[in-house]
Amino acid sequence: MKVKKNILGRKGEDLAVEFLIRRGYRILERNFRTSFGEIDIIAKDRHAICFVEVRTRTSDGHGHPFESISKIKRIKLTRTALSYLQSHDLFEAATRFDVVAVIPEDQGRYKIEVMKNAFEAGE
Repeated sequence: MKVKKNILGRKGEDLAVEFLIRRGYRILERNFRTSFGEIDIIAKDRHAICFVEVRTRTSDGHGHPFESISKIKRIKLTRTALSYLQSHDLFEAATRFDVVAVIPEDQGRYKIEVMKNAFEAGE
């Protein structure tokens, strides 16, 4: 089961990257890891650095993927983002947290949505 979940998650991230590029984002990094956690995608959208969490689900039967980011996960993402900003000397940059939902549909298609500014740092 874990292997299938990892494959689905990786496919979701790949699709999210393609989706974001088509919408004008410039991908800076993928799978940025620190001791605090991991950020799936770090991208630039116009003047903002976006820390993107990708949520891939086999269905939205347990709620929409946007609803699945816990307070603990948001704290980890915030700390990891701060680490990225510090390591790249970008504390003055405009930033935001986006979430991309990827849900498989029929015949190999996927429903992909982005929620810009999904939460504020420290929420």
